This record gives sequence, C-alpha cells and structure tokens, in this order.
Amino acid sequence: MPVLLNVQREISVADLLKQIPDDDDLQHWAQAAQLDGKQHLELTLRVVDTAEIQTLNRVFRHKDQTTNVLSFASDVPPGSGIDILGDIVICAEIVAQEAEKYGKDLNHRWAHMLVHACLHVQGLDHEQENERANMEAEEIRILNALGIPDPYQLN
Repeated sequence: MPVLLNVQREISVADLLKQIPDDDDLQHWAQAAQLDGKQHLELTLRVVDTAEIQTLNRVFRHKDQTTNVLSFASDVPPGSGIDILGDIVICAEIVAQEAEKYGKDLNHRWAHMLVHACLHVQGLDHEQENERANMEAEEIRILNALGIPDPYQLN
C-alpha cells in the first residue's frame, strides 16, 4: 500500500500555484522515498508562501529567515498502530527561485525537496559530515531511480 500523502496548497498567487506539481507526481516521489517498507504510512505536505515558511522557521528552528523546506517527524510512539511519518512544509516560491538559480528543471527541484524532507522525517539528517554524505547518497539513489539526475551536480 502506498504512502498516503495529504497535500495542502496554502498559497494564493496563481502563478505559483501553477508551478506546484500535481498530486500524482508528489505521491510518486513520496512513495519512492519510503525507506522501511511499511505497508501504510501517512504524511502531510503543506505548500506555503515565504511569509508562512519564515514564521515556521522562526518558531520551530529559531531562525528568522526563509527556507525551502521544513520537516517535522511524527512523535507517535512505535507500535501504536498509527504509522504517521510527519509533516513537511515546502515554500513554492523558494523552490522556483532555486530551480532557476541552479539551472534545474522545476519538477526535478520539487522532487528533490520532497525526497529530502521525506528522508528527514524518517530519521536521516545532515548536521554532521558523515550524515550529510549518507543522506545525499540516499537522495541521489532515489532520484536516479525516478529518472532525475544528481541534484548536487552543477549545470
């Protein structure tokens, strides 16, 4: 059974709404990033504007600045019978800006951000150098399986 992805589009700028991938693509990318092979997992993706992501970043990470993605792993105890991975918040405007800045396909950038966030809610991190190398390798492996080139290679 696939990852159940609940997508919330919380932006009102029509041009940005058009740049958000459709639910089928988002679902496919989230499913590809599932590491533990559980039968049923739930995940919420909230797509927001720069004001909301900055507020969330300030409140939860004590960084008063925008960011591309935030991940919040579930605190549901293992064995509870509820398999909730967590919540992901992606800023549509920043993803679009980064795709242009780095010369990446916009959908590829979205896939990278969603895979990256899915790995975070499953416990992977990149604070230490060895963690960063492992997480990037996992991102590259998943994205390559989706037909998406290495996001860390500069164009």
